[in-house]
Amino acid sequence: MKTQGKVTGIIANLVVVEANGPVAQNEICYIDLAGTKLMAEVIKVIGNLAYVQVFESTRGLKVGTPVEFQGHMLEVTLGPGLLSKNYDGLQHDLSKMKGIFLQRGDYTDALDFDSEWDFTPLVEPGTQVQAADWLGEVPENWVKHKIMVPFKFEGTYTVKSIVPAGKYKLTDTIAVLVDAKGEEHNVTMYQKWPVKKAITAYKEKPRPFKIMETGVRVIDTLNPIAEGGTGFIPGPFGCGKTVLQHALSKQAEADMIIMAACGERANEVVEIFTEFPHLDDPRTGRKLMERTTIICNTSNMPVAAREASVYTAMTIGEYYRSMGLKVLLLADSTSRWAQALREMSNRLEELPGPDAFPMDLSAVIANFYARAGFVYLNNGTTGSVTFIGTVSPAGGNLKEPVTESTKKAARCFYALSQQRADSKRYPAIDPMDSYSKYLEYPEIQEYLNKNISENWVEMVMKAKNIIQRGKEAYEQINILGDDGVPLEYHDRYWKAETIDFVILQQDAFDKIDCNSPLKRQRYMLEKVLDICNTNFHFDSFEQCATYYKRVINALRQMNYSNFESEEFYNYEKELETILNERRVQ
Repeated sequence: MKTQGKVTGIIANLVVVEANGPVAQNEICYIDLAGTKLMAEVIKVIGNLAYVQVFESTRGLKVGTPVEFQGHMLEVTLGPGLLSKNYDGLQHDLSKMKGIFLQRGDYTDALDFDSEWDFTPLVEPGTQVQAADWLGEVPENWVKHKIMVPFKFEGTYTVKSIVPAGKYKLTDTIAVLVDAKGEEHNVTMYQKWPVKKAITAYKEKPRPFKIMETGVRVIDTLNPIAEGGTGFIPGPFGCGKTVLQHALSKQAEADMIIMAACGERANEVVEIFTEFPHLDDPRTGRKLMERTTIICNTSNMPVAAREASVYTAMTIGEYYRSMGLKVLLLADSTSRWAQALREMSNRLEELPGPDAFPMDLSAVIANFYARAGFVYLNNGTTGSVTFIGTVSPAGGNLKEPVTESTKKAARCFYALSQQRADSKRYPAIDPMDSYSKYLEYPEIQEYLNKNISENWVEMVMKAKNIIQRGKEAYEQINILGDDGVPLEYHDRYWKAETIDFVILQQDAFDKIDCNSPLKRQRYMLEKVLDICNTNFHFDSFEQCATYYKRVINALRQMNYSNFESEEFYNYEKELETILNERRVQ
C-alpha cells in the first residue's frame, strides 16, 4: 500500500505535504494536479510533514491537492540503448517529446522497450556470480554492452539458467539466479539504480596511478589529469570553456563521453546538440555521437531538475565503468548545480553559508567528486570515470564559494584567464594559476618517468619555472620600459614566450594541431627546453624580439606538420639554421 498525502503549503517549487504513512528521505512522489502528475523528491521530513522539491512548474497548485509516494528514490534506468541519447535531468528521452517547449508532466521512457538486441551469454549454468558480474553482452553501436547481475543484489548467487544467443527485448528474462536461501530471481537486460547512491559493486578502488591522455598540450604536459581523476575548469564567460570541452571529448583517451549540460543557457546546449552529431571521432573513424550520451538541463528548466542532472550523469558513468570502460564525464556548469542547492536551501530556511550557499556545500561537492575513480572489477578488469566540471564564477571571481569548495575536492585546477582569452592565446588555461596535484603522487611520477621520459617531471617543473621567470621579466619591462632593463630580461621574456606559443597554445580547429600525442609533446618540450638552455648573442632588444619571433614561427610550423614527416623535419632543419645564427659557442 503506497503512502498518500495532501499538499499543505507551497513556496515556489518547494511543496509541504502532510503524509498518512511512512515516508523516506529522497523518496519520489507524484502530485496529482487535475490529472497531470508532477514528479517531486522528498528533501526533508519533520514528523508527518514531508518537504518535497518539485521537478516541474507549480503554477496552479493548491492546498489539498492529493499526493502519492512511490516507495523508491529517484532512479535511472540502466540498460542497452543509453548511447547516442539526449536526456533531460530526470532521464526522460527528449527525442520522444513533442513541441518546442517541454510540457509539464510529460514523462517518457529512458529506453526503447520494444526493440530487440542480439544477446550473447558469457556464463554457464552453475556459475557463482555476485552484483555487477557479467552475464552476457549485446552490441550497442561499437561498444559491447555488458548485461550484469543487478547492483542491488547482495551476496553470492548461482546461475540456474541462461538463455541461448539470440534476439531478446529488454523486458525478457535472460537468466534465473538462485540465492543462498534457494529463492529464484529473474534477471532482465535492464535494471534501476538510485542516482544519489554510488555504485560500489567492484573489488577495489585504488588511488589513480596513470594519466589520461587528452591531446591538449597545456593539460598533458604541464598539469596532467589521471585516469579516474577529477578536475575542474573555472573561468569567466567567453574564455573558451565550451571549445575546450569539445576538444577533450574528441581527443581524450576515453571509451565513452557523457556531457551533463547542467543549467546552461539553451543556445549553448543547442550548440552541443547540433555540433556533436557532425563531429568525427578520431578514435573510431565514425561519428562522436555514437559513443556519447547527453544529459540536458537548460537554465529555463525547473531548478530542482538541475540538481538531479549531475547525479543522473554520474550514475550512467558508473554503470559503463562496471563494463570495464573508460568514461569521461564533462559537467557544464557545476555553478548552476550549486545555485539550485542554494535556492532549495533558502526555501527550507536553512542557516546560510558564504554568499547564501548551503553550509554543507563543500561536503556535497566532495561527496559527488568522490564517485569518480579508477576501479578493479570482480573479474580483474579495470574501468574508470574521469570527471571534469566547469565552474562559471560571477565576474570571474575565483574566490567565490563554489570555486573554493571545488578546489578542496578536485585534484586538477585549470583556471581560464580572461587576459589570455582577450589576447587570443587559446586554450586560455593560465599556466601559473593552474595545477595538478597528481604530479605530487609518487605512482604518477613513476608512471610519467617510465612511460614518457626518465626525467619528465623535472622537465615540466623547469618549463613552469621558465614561464614564471618570463612573467616577472615582462612586468619589469612594462614598468621600466624596453631600454630601462638589461638585455637579459628580454631574452628571459622571449624564452618564456617560446614555451607559451609552442607548448601552451594549440589550434583546436586545425586537423593536425588539435590533437598532440604524448610522444610528440615530449619531442617538442625537449626541443623548446633545449632552446631555453642555449645562450644567444644580441646587440639590442629589437634584434632579440625579431630573432625569437623567427624561432617561434619555425616551431609553430612544426606543430602544424604531421609528426616525423618530411615537412616536419624540413622545418626542424630551418630551425637549426636560425639557432646557429646567434648561438654562443
